[in-house]
Amino acid sequence: MIKVEHLTKYYGDFLAVNDLSFEIDEGHVYGFLGPNGAGKTTTMNIMTGCLSATSGHVQIGGFDIFEDPDHAKRLIGYLPEQPPLYMNETPLEYLRFVGEAKGLKGAELKQQVDKVIEQVKIQNVKGKRISALSKGYKQRVGIAQALLGNPKVIILDEPTVGLDPIQIIEIRDLIKQLGQDHTVILSSHILSEVQAICEKILIITHGKLVAFDQPDKLESQLLSANEISFKTDAPESDVREALSTVEHITELTVEMTENILSAHIKTDAKDIHAVSKEIFFAFANRNQALLELTLKRASLEDIFLELTETEDPAKATEGGEQS
Repeated sequence: MIKVEHLTKYYGDFLAVNDLSFEIDEGHVYGFLGPNGAGKTTTMNIMTGCLSATSGHVQIGGFDIFEDPDHAKRLIGYLPEQPPLYMNETPLEYLRFVGEAKGLKGAELKQQVDKVIEQVKIQNVKGKRISALSKGYKQRVGIAQALLGNPKVIILDEPTVGLDPIQIIEIRDLIKQLGQDHTVILSSHILSEVQAICEKILIITHGKLVAFDQPDKLESQLLSANEISFKTDAPESDVREALSTVEHITELTVEMTENILSAHIKTDAKDIHAVSKEIFFAFANRNQALLELTLKRASLEDIFLELTETEDPAKATEGGEQS
């Protein structure tokens, strides 16, 4: 559905997008992650034809966004981070205007405006001035304009920024519904949101793709080791001897405070609970007590930090598949 090849964008001497390539299939919800300044918004603006590229190609449904923009743009609905709303109009007036700008007329215009109003659930405010609407309703109107013309691709840049928790849940549910009939690309700083909504995740940093895969596969392929911490009153020599029988320990650090030893373990085992059970019985068999045992599984936040904190993105793992 979308093919990005060797996309590069310079602002003067600043490299914002660095030889970016990926392909996006039809009919999924994709998360687009990266720290501030990573090149997300620049990439999205290029993909929608709002911004030129220094070099590279973007194809939407087989149409080049630079060489055949009219056909390519008809396949895209775009909601920028700041929705392009006319505050003195009502949602109904505004959506009619946008529909006409997209080439809709007569019965087709009325049918599509009515449909998107129902889709985003703004029937009860369609006659009010947009300036009087809450942030959540303004976001819904912004999504509605992106849906006009029935585009195959919906691109949403930070669609839940500034919303309250209830509004966030409502917009998330709406995006999930859109993913059933459209290809949706969602940019967000809220990692839990991306994990809850998206079927695949792209992570970029310094304008370069560093990961692209399903959330669960990213966890298994890219996360740093799982971690186990425990406290005991056993001497360090006994602790190291007990742990010598436990497999999959990749790193052990210990610290003694007031006769209590605190140990921190990293393990490459897939089943962290099995390792913790081995540790428990290793001490129980020696008749020595564990005063505290804590497990920490790495999360999507850990993936994000691990990949985006690297100074040279070329050194980051390329384990995620591009699909």
